[in-house]
Amino acid sequence: MDNATYTTLNRQSGLMAEMRAVANNIANLSTTGFRKEGVIFAEHVAELEGAEPSLSMASAEGRIVNLAQGTLVQTGGSFDLAIEGEGFFQIETPEGNRLTRAGSFTPSPEGELMTPDGFRLLDLGGAPVFVPSDAGAISIATDGTVSAGGDPIAQVGLFIPADPNGLVHTGGTRFTAEAGIEPYEGGTMFQGFLENSNVNPVAEIARMIEVQRAYEMGQGFLDAEDQRIRSVIQTLGRT
Repeated sequence: MDNATYTTLNRQSGLMAEMRAVANNIANLSTTGFRKEGVIFAEHVAELEGAEPSLSMASAEGRIVNLAQGTLVQTGGSFDLAIEGEGFFQIETPEGNRLTRAGSFTPSPEGELMTPDGFRLLDLGGAPVFVPSDAGAISIATDGTVSAGGDPIAQVGLFIPADPNGLVHTGGTRFTAEAGIEPYEGGTMFQGFLENSNVNPVAEIARMIEVQRAYEMGQGFLDAEDQRIRSVIQTLGRT
C-alpha cells in the first residue's frame, strides 16, 4: 500500500470521527443544557527512509466542547433552573460528582432535588439540596438561595472547572473537571427557566454535508487507486 493510500485512509478515519460528532450534535438539538462538540485534529509528520519526503498523518482523537450560552426558555416550573453566564450545577452520580447545565429538577419523596435520571443536586458545600415536603411555595433567587415562606433553607451551588481546558464530556449533558472545580459566584440563576442546547441546526447540517462530500471524495480516490492496482496486476499477469 503506497503513502497516498495510507494518508487517504487516515483522512477518512478523521472524517468519520467528525461525522459522529456532528450527528451527535444534531441528535441533541432539543436536549436541555447540551453543549456542542467538535473534533480536534492533530498532525504527525514522519520521516521516511532514503530520499523519500516526509509523510504527514492526521488524527482526530480529541474533542472540544463549545461552552457558548444557549437560549433560555420559560417553563414556569418551580424547580426548573437556568444559568445565565458561566458556571455549572454539580450533581452526584454513581461514577462521582459531575457538572451539568441541564437544570430540570424534581423533589424526591425525601425532599432532595433530583435530575430526571435520579441524580441528586448539590449545594455549595457538596451536600444534597433538601426541600421539606411541607415547605409550601418555594422561591429560588438569582444567587441560588432557596427560600420557603421568605426563609432561606438551602443554596444551589454553581461551580467552574479550575482549568477551563480540563473539562471532559462524560456522557449526555454531564462533564467532569480533570483539575477539580471551584465555587463560582458570578453566574445568575433563573427560576422557572431552562437553557436550550447551544447547537445551531443550520450550521450543523451544513457541516454534515461538507464532511460527507469530503468523505465521498476520499472514497472515490481509494476506489480509483484500487482499480489502478488491479489493472497493473492483471497486466503483469499477462506478461
